[in-house]
Amino acid sequence: VQLQASGGGLVQLGGSLRLSCTASGVTFRYYTLAWFRQVLGKEREWVSSINSANTTYYADSVKDRFIISRDNEKNTQYLQMNSLKPDDTAVYYCAAGIVVLRNEHEGDYEFWGQGTLVTVSS
Repeated sequence: VQLQASGGGLVQLGGSLRLSCTASGVTFRYYTLAWFRQVLGKEREWVSSINSANTTYYADSVKDRFIISRDNEKNTQYLQMNSLKPDDTAVYYCAAGIVVLRNEHEGDYEFWGQGTLVTVSS
């Protein structure tokens, strides 16, 4: 199983980016999908999740700015990030888990992408 994240880059304050994460070797539609992020020197933190019923969940820090979505036919999940702030600067990781009891718990996700860097300049 592989998850391949892409779409990171440099963006100005208030700008937008869309991250993508494409999976191979897994039946995508049954999994809860998530995005985490990590700032250098800090712990990885949960950003957002979408379960197999397409119910979405967001950390308070990104609520109303980020939108998570999935396309099961393409085995791809997305994170649309709007109104970006310098505090959103981090490496973003995608993850997938078949039984996720706590969205924010890293251990509930079996598969992880390699990370894509998002830098927001002020």
